[in-house]
Amino acid sequence: MTLPLVHVTGSPYEQGLLHGEALREQIAWNLNLYFARFERELKLSHTETLNRAWRYAEAIQQQSPAYYAGMRGIAAGSGFDLAAIAALNVRYELFYDEFSEKPLPDGCTAFALLPEATVEGHLLIGENWDWIVGVRGAIIHTDEPDGFATLAFTEAGIFGGKIGFNSAGIGLLINGLTSQDDDWSRLRRPFHVRCYEILRCHELETAVRVVTSEDRSCSANFLLAQAPDRVVNIETSPERVGLSRCQHGCLVHANHFVNPQALGIVERNIEEKPHSPWRHARLEHLLRACQPLTLADLQAVLRDHEGHPYAVCFHIDPSEPPEQHYESVISAIIDLGTQRLYVSDGPPCQAPYVRYSLT
Repeated sequence: MTLPLVHVTGSPYEQGLLHGEALREQIAWNLNLYFARFERELKLSHTETLNRAWRYAEAIQQQSPAYYAGMRGIAAGSGFDLAAIAALNVRYELFYDEFSEKPLPDGCTAFALLPEATVEGHLLIGENWDWIVGVRGAIIHTDEPDGFATLAFTEAGIFGGKIGFNSAGIGLLINGLTSQDDDWSRLRRPFHVRCYEILRCHELETAVRVVTSEDRSCSANFLLAQAPDRVVNIETSPERVGLSRCQHGCLVHANHFVNPQALGIVERNIEEKPHSPWRHARLEHLLRACQPLTLADLQAVLRDHEGHPYAVCFHIDPSEPPEQHYESVISAIIDLGTQRLYVSDGPPCQAPYVRYSLT
């Protein structure tokens, strides 16, 4: 299988329209999947989910008119109500607020390698994005009216992208985090809006401010990089921020705060899912032990099954109930030196990496 590649141009509304038209079938699938899980796991009726999504959409209209226009375009292109599309776009806040009370699903192991740690001498970043089995995604190639361009993975129906890079050499990776202060009803600028805005920055400092300049509704981790050799990792709770940088040529992050005590953060239920620290340590060991690394080396590392099924290459645990079935939905490696994105549609041990180029 290969992820759909969708080229979008024009205004944010026009980009959303092309997204919605091209991915109508995948958007319908994701809406059915998410609304079923909202009801089953979050105990939200269809009506209540739409009410929450609409409240957030009204906030987004003020916070990011461009993103709001993009959601409108997706709704028009796909034929679904704007409130339903908004629910997809704020699904991070709806879910991660609930995860502060329930076990956080293990998933997403990200890394950055400085040029001195790679054979090619390029800045390489990547991750296994572990999430709900069956979620449909796509690669979105955006050409802005001013010539600025982005190439990123997104879930069908979610505007912009969250794992990708732009023509200014800015790269973005993400990890889910939870803390005691997570609350969707804060209605702060949502996670996916921040991802969209990061990928439209020309400078790393500007991208960092997208994350840090105002409070958030829920916790999250953003790994940001800019060619040729700059990397910063940002752990966030709603009101606190922690920054870290590469050591020994690499940086790794999974789904837990590296030092929550230093930030005054309490992570709920993290002890019930100890696999995130294991995956972090395992990936860090592999990256440090094998330097300098090639692209093929990184692909092999991301296929690592030590600790299966809760490994770097993450798989379903058949002993878990269906609502806790997660896997590596995609694996992505970004070469910020050549502006290329390599993505597997599924766990990298089962699906080949396909190359996408910004140029």
